Amino acid sequence: MAVDLLLGLQWGDEGKGKIVDVFTSKYDIIARFQGGPNAGHTLVFNGRKHVLHTIPSGIFHDDTVNLVGNGVVIDPVIFKKELDKLDEQNVDYKKSLCISRKAHIILPTHRLLDAASEASKGKAKIGSTLKGIGPTYMDKTGRNGIRVGDIELADWKEKYRALADKHEAMIDFYNVDIQYDLKELETDFFEAIETLKTLKFIDSEEYVHQAQQSGKTILAEGAQGSLLDIDFGTYPFVTSSNTTAAGACTGLGVAPNQIGDVFGIFKAYTTRVGSGPFPTELFDEDGETMGRVGHEFGATTGRARRCGWLDLVALRYACQVNGVTQLIMMKGDVLSGFKTLKVCTAYNYKGETITHLPYNIEEENVSPIYTEVKGWSEDLTGMTEASQLPEAFNAYVEFLEKELNIPITIVSVGPDRKQTIVRKTV
Repeated sequence: MAVDLLLGLQWGDEGKGKIVDVFTSKYDIIARFQGGPNAGHTLVFNGRKHVLHTIPSGIFHDDTVNLVGNGVVIDPVIFKKELDKLDEQNVDYKKSLCISRKAHIILPTHRLLDAASEASKGKAKIGSTLKGIGPTYMDKTGRNGIRVGDIELADWKEKYRALADKHEAMIDFYNVDIQYDLKELETDFFEAIETLKTLKFIDSEEYVHQAQQSGKTILAEGAQGSLLDIDFGTYPFVTSSNTTAAGACTGLGVAPNQIGDVFGIFKAYTTRVGSGPFPTELFDEDGETMGRVGHEFGATTGRARRCGWLDLVALRYACQVNGVTQLIMMKGDVLSGFKTLKVCTAYNYKGETITHLPYNIEEENVSPIYTEVKGWSEDLTGMTEASQLPEAFNAYVEFLEKELNIPITIVSVGPDRKQTIVRKTV
């Protein structure tokens, strides 16, 4: 059986968690393949909001295995807090949650290094979530990291001590005022490690291979968004992992020829958290309305998201590098009430009109070229069938389909899992 992928196509926060939750009934296994607790996947059902950071979004379904793959970095303290919340809801995660032995562990000193590095940048900071993600991936590529499988070994604490001591020396090098009590942080860390040990550790690439051989259906769940990819995103304002389809291969051990459908998720407009270029960003009443109506605050950081019109140049690029086969449009309901919508269909790049994403999209090089589309006034949040959707909304979706040449099969009209409408099947 092929492995399907579900990816964000913008700068994250597209609504991946909700759609994974909606899709889970079709899959035997939901697998995270990259990123760490810098992800914030929000699910809403039965009148309650649930926020996950590392645990796959299929965890609320009893018959689904949830796998944390080798490409993920795990903060045991944050992971334990997620488990504690699942305990409060009587979710029996021990039978359904498993972790790759090859996944790397975020140490308390990784988070301190993150804070020291960001503080040293001053106004040039990249907008890190300060979760220790970057330093952990740096240790991974530097071949210094500690992996989940290491904590099964008798001498793992000696390895921990050596790496933590190295980190403290690096923190001193940054020469910034970072106040911390490492002993207190380590108390929480080692307690969380013991909780982690109660879960099932697996050799995930073999597990996934055997699952495929036995006909199990698998959905790989991406975190962050394609424009935050370490290689193909708006570098250096990116995350530290491969958020694109290729990351699923390296983050789970799945061969490229085993990838099936690639579901790409995007908002009906565009948002971004933190620093970095954003050609269609709005600083007017329209941008304020999108943020207010869309409740645009980061699920992990709580930071207000920057808002702007849909950028088709960037979206087309993301579809291309991911090989997207089906599109899912989120938050169409947020645009209700706009008389006219704008869509960026090209860039003015140094005086030239282009339709591809160039190396540099900073404001001094790029300005958006817009096409205007008629808006709609109807409230979409109570609609449950495609036949109820207003004509202007359908025209907007069809315009995007034509521009992207990929079917938009599902539209979301609200945060609840029930507010999800299938437009067409392919």
